Amino acid sequence: MTVVPDVSTGGRTYGLLAYLYGPGRRDEHTDPHLVASWMPGLTPDPGRDPTATLKQLTDRLDLPVLALPKHRRPARHVWHCPVRTAPGDRHLTDAEWAEVARRIAHATGIAEEGDDRACRWIAVRHADDHIHLVATLVREDGRRPRRHNDGIRAQAECRKIEAEFGLHILNGGDRTAAQRPTSAERSKAERVGRTETPRETLRESVRQAVAGAADEEEFFRRLAEAGLRVNRRLAPSGDTLGYKVALPGDRNRDGEPIWFAGSKLAQDLSLPKIRQRFGAEPLGGERNQSSQPGEQSSCPAHARREAVHVVEQVAIVLGGDDEEGAAAQLVGVGELLDAVVQTSAASTRKKLGEAARAFERATRSHIRAERADNRAVRSAARGIIRAGNALGKGEDGGATAMLLSTMVLVAIAAARWHSARGHAQQAAASQLASQHLRAAYRAAATVPMNAMREHGRRLPEPTRRRHADTITATLPDQGDRIRREPGWDALTATLDQAERAGHDPAALLKEAIEWRELDTAGRVTDVLVWRLRRLGKLPAAVTPPRARDARTTTSAEVRSVRPTPNVPPTRAPQPDPCTRPPRR
Repeated sequence: MTVVPDVSTGGRTYGLLAYLYGPGRRDEHTDPHLVASWMPGLTPDPGRDPTATLKQLTDRLDLPVLALPKHRRPARHVWHCPVRTAPGDRHLTDAEWAEVARRIAHATGIAEEGDDRACRWIAVRHADDHIHLVATLVREDGRRPRRHNDGIRAQAECRKIEAEFGLHILNGGDRTAAQRPTSAERSKAERVGRTETPRETLRESVRQAVAGAADEEEFFRRLAEAGLRVNRRLAPSGDTLGYKVALPGDRNRDGEPIWFAGSKLAQDLSLPKIRQRFGAEPLGGERNQSSQPGEQSSCPAHARREAVHVVEQVAIVLGGDDEEGAAAQLVGVGELLDAVVQTSAASTRKKLGEAARAFERATRSHIRAERADNRAVRSAARGIIRAGNALGKGEDGGATAMLLSTMVLVAIAAARWHSARGHAQQAAASQLASQHLRAAYRAAATVPMNAMREHGRRLPEPTRRRHADTITATLPDQGDRIRREPGWDALTATLDQAERAGHDPAALLKEAIEWRELDTAGRVTDVLVWRLRRLGKLPAAVTPPRARDARTTTSAEVRSVRPTPNVPPTRAPQPDPCTRPPRR
């Protein structure tokens, strides 16, 4: 069971009570009743007492507010804190929920124990798994409660409750998470049929606009191209001091757009924080990214292959001692992932989007990274954006699988890095991102891996045995295990292609194995296939040979792959992945 408070404020006590004691939006409220209050036994309970009304309960709660002169009454005097348990955990009794309510009211400063002049409050239960605490923010003596950081204090008290009640204990927060949507925002999104709140949609859109942007002018242009309303706050000199964004059609009761400042979407999306990402120098390769006539950006496959090398370097940094550098690289990986989401094929976009949303939490911690250099990974993100949308097949599909295979390992490395520093929330987010990335990888790798497996199965048997001996000799402890993996034939095909391209298969395989540990790999053969193809500069996708090509392989062809001492191997010409026939 998990206790999760979500503090918000409002201006209408009766409206909130009408919802809590009502049927709910889908008749999900059952048996609404009080489990605790500031005055147990004397508080009207419209759920259990047929003579009590919502008006009576509202008047009792609001009495200290109404006792003030009108000019001293706070506009938002209603304090609301839902507290929910996780699915699958035991249901607390009314008495247990009453204790939870009293402890949270005490911890947040709403009603400290022993204070007979505290705020009036109640706890309503209308479902098995949660309660709602409601209070009016004027004490009996007319003063306001001291509720600074009440949400944080509620979270801290809930961690104690979880331990004492024997419940599942949540990871502790560190105040670096993005601001969550309020209950009102979620309710409005549900009413209008949105799957997420405007705050969440805007945060993702702003994040994607930042990904690989060279400067703030490009950032603001991308926001406009994404269809957002953008409002810049300008100084008398004309310099931009800040910005806010709104979704078209999202308006308040007065018909005005509902604006969100970047800092209200996430701390790292304020304009000063975004400017720190841009830095004083342009991204690498910027001089080649001009818009002169006749110039072409890299193709999607090439941009992804270039990014693989950069991501591998990130993994090395995460394994080192440079904390500031590692934190900066994680920010860059978040941008790279956002860039891949925007340009991915439909088959992988959903899972990649989930991975990016999860990994966003892993990019923020209290380790400062303002002075660290992450231009390489940001430049890779820029290259992917400028190269445009990738196809889900051919060289694009293979290069995407190659990149995602590496990003899975980096997400796992990020989880280890955060865990070692006690960043529980970020470590959990990295692990979740790695799971989504694995799912996206499987979708991207299906076609190219199937083609490589078919290629490997059609190789002459002597060739297959020779490459199998190479694998077994290089990986003596894992030979039997990886032989049973689905990617075994693809690994054989890749070694054969590497040999035909002039490489020593054993030496290349040894280099791929030694680059980084394989313990975290879900499938060792898959990881080795993509490492070999990157190291050997082999195509990311292959066309399986026809059956008759395999049947007509002569003994001379078999002999031709043996090393010749006096003749240096020649590298077979490789197709340019960026060259495609014109579409019809």
